[in-house]
Amino acid sequence: MSIPAPLPIPSQPYRITAPRILRAEWHKLRSLRSTWVTVISAVVMVLGVGLIMGATYTSGGGDSDVDTVVLTLYGSLLGQICLVVLGILTTAGEYATGMIHSSLTAVPARLPVLWAKAAVFAATVLTVMLATSVVTFAAAQAFLHDTDQAASFTDPGILRALVGNAGALTLMGLLALGLGALLRSVPGAIGAFIGGVMILPEILGMLPYAVVERVIMYFPTQAAGALGSATPIEGTASPGPALLALSLWAGTTLAAAALTLKRRDV
Repeated sequence: MSIPAPLPIPSQPYRITAPRILRAEWHKLRSLRSTWVTVISAVVMVLGVGLIMGATYTSGGGDSDVDTVVLTLYGSLLGQICLVVLGILTTAGEYATGMIHSSLTAVPARLPVLWAKAAVFAATVLTVMLATSVVTFAAAQAFLHDTDQAASFTDPGILRALVGNAGALTLMGLLALGLGALLRSVPGAIGAFIGGVMILPEILGMLPYAVVERVIMYFPTQAAGALGSATPIEGTASPGPALLALSLWAGTTLAAAALTLKRRDV
């Protein structure tokens, strides 16, 4: 009885590389139904509200002093909720389904998985929301061209505000993604975002202290609002410090999630 020959050993064994991890995370993100539902919902919210604002606006009304970009992108407040949910599902959702065990088994170093998730999420959201912001502004201006809110892409601050709006939505989503990885619970992360990011600044704003008002300017929601305006908004930070503050919020949350991922069991 002959002994079967041993299987040949591959000359180049399978290697874990950054492009392969990114490709795997991109495949997971785009293959989930929740991704399509949340992203499409965000686009519909921004575009739909923008068209409504443009179609119903009349010169000299109560919104005549509102920044043009803010007026046309009011729907970003609703779209942000969808993207926050997507960010949380991107990380905490894997803990809920148990998929995280397979992900970290394939990549024992762990941290590249988190960075790949953040990179794929950021690239996707920034691309989609920048295109949505530009299309929404152009579509709304088709109704506003003969009003006191008429503007064009070449006007001062317009392009910066459109890019800033998309960047703010992306960073808010990354903050939520970090919370999901840190808390490992979809309900817990959503509750933490609502309580800490949306409600807490409103409560602190009731305190009669000037220093508190100044600090609140750099909270995530307030900083995001400053990035999406073509003209300065009273009581908010300028775009540069606002971008830095929002980046630090998102970066700090991701760093805390990375530390937790490295030290805790799955």
